[in-house]
Amino acid sequence: MPKTIHIIEPTLSNEAGHCFSFISALCRANTESFTLCLWTGRQARLLFAEKNIRIRPYFYRKIRRLQAYFLYRQLLATPDRIFISTAGRTDLLLLNWAARGVVPPKKTYLYFHWFKSDAKKIEQLKALALRQPNLEILGPTPSVVKAFADAGFKHTRVVPYPVLKREVPAPTEAGTFRHLLYAGAARRDKGFSQVVDLVACLQDQGLQIAVTLQTSSEHYGKYDPGTQADIQRLQGIHYPFLKISPETLGLQEYVALFEGAICLQLYDPADFSDRVSGVTLDAFAAGCPVVARSGTWIANMVLRFDAGVVVDDTSAPTVLSAVDNILHDYARYQMNSSMAGNLLQQENSADTLFGILAEDRPDAEAPLTSPSSKHPGTMS
Repeated sequence: MPKTIHIIEPTLSNEAGHCFSFISALCRANTESFTLCLWTGRQARLLFAEKNIRIRPYFYRKIRRLQAYFLYRQLLATPDRIFISTAGRTDLLLLNWAARGVVPPKKTYLYFHWFKSDAKKIEQLKALALRQPNLEILGPTPSVVKAFADAGFKHTRVVPYPVLKREVPAPTEAGTFRHLLYAGAARRDKGFSQVVDLVACLQDQGLQIAVTLQTSSEHYGKYDPGTQADIQRLQGIHYPFLKISPETLGLQEYVALFEGAICLQLYDPADFSDRVSGVTLDAFAAGCPVVARSGTWIANMVLRFDAGVVVDDTSAPTVLSAVDNILHDYARYQMNSSMAGNLLQQENSADTLFGILAEDRPDAEAPLTSPSSKHPGTMS
């Protein structure tokens, strides 16, 4: 049985963001029967309390795909297991090329956080499924894995998005409201523009509601043009009760943002209809109510636990009305959020994912077999 699991996460470089939370939860679930080898960004400076963790700072941003190909080629020739924790379609292509044959069963696992399909992608997936029938496709929701199952991948599973376990504030310890919060990377599909509209509305109405916004980029310091314009617009509003956090925060600083907050998650339903949000899980873990946009996974969680308010439109007056509703019954919403946090941490335990990666199957040691067809598809 393999004793090492190689975890591939090119964007992981520090304790900020959900990559670190995801990986940390997985590391804590290890029973120490495995060594976990983390292949991270080249500048990674990470510390884990667990003793059986090896850090391999490896990936440069501009050549990470080329590096991934050679890394997959190297690791496929070992008896170890491979886990790609934030997988994309390109990883399927690279694995196929690197394998030079059929990847054996229980060898390689890919966790797709989300997948936006179209006819061209589905045809490519079908070709890859024929070529690599043994790849293990994992995802947090049924709609994510369905695309791969429909394309012919034989090993697809819905696996809860692993949550880093934290102590959820008890309902009796509920605090007072401190601020409105936009947490995570500034992105238009996550409703950042509408949050800026809300700040402008607060300024125009002369209100005194504290607001804290993270304006860090998703990766590598890059913003889309629309978000850049929103940040410039925000800087021109001069709302005296606004605090802007432009840097990516460490884990403890990030977690502290949710204390006494109302989290604004006005995410686009076209992109987040069935896509798990780590920010939502973080908010509930801190007993923080959420304002969510209808038609999203986030809204479903808010309605399930009555842990906030769901809005049908994201105009500033509508969002402000939702905030007022929560403020008038903040203690109850905070209590419901705490209960949601406790239950979701149980449902999203990393033990499930680690148990899959650690499964003992005798066929896991099978050698690569000869290729039966030409490599399908091209990278895009």
